[in-house]
Amino acid sequence: MKYGKVKNIEKELLSDNWYSLNKVTFEYQREDGEWETQIREAYDRGNGAVILLYNKEKGTVILTRQFRMPTYLNGNEDGMMVEACAGILEKGNAEQTIIMEVEEETGYKITEVQKIFESYMSPGSVTEVLYFFIGQYEENMKVSEGGGAEDETENIEVLEMTFQKALQMMSRGEIKDAKTIMLLQYTQINGLFG
Repeated sequence: MKYGKVKNIEKELLSDNWYSLNKVTFEYQREDGEWETQIREAYDRGNGAVILLYNKEKGTVILTRQFRMPTYLNGNEDGMMVEACAGILEKGNAEQTIIMEVEEETGYKITEVQKIFESYMSPGSVTEVLYFFIGQYEENMKVSEGGGAEDETENIEVLEMTFQKALQMMSRGEIKDAKTIMLLQYTQINGLFG
């Protein structure tokens, strides 16, 4: 028997201050065929893209450090997070968005990226799909200091470090961002640094 069907979906907008938070009431068909009413909240912030910039010759990666209020509210003492460069999709195009975000946040002007996978990051409450990329950078691609778009109050610090140091930071819990951990592990598993 096929189950898991959904019907009678009703949405109630709870907030649209930053993005949209909806209360969703619906009927869900259980495995035994019975229908039950469920209520969930879903936060729609749009889809995003993330990239790990790497330089194979130097053995380095580019990461960022910035303040993240939700982590501060949940016990991150200074609220600072070390992360891979990322952003919300502009006009729905993940590749163009991540190339633009790389230049804004890191100061590197890259032209080629490789999509490696996509993932729902918090499927119990957030609608976002995140598109994961890797891309090579070289020193001659540096066109600015980066730091983020001025109108977005990002205050981003650009970090260049060896891939091994990034892995050590992850092991010591100094990198706690899921998307960054996933990219570092992908890079390690696929032997991008040999």
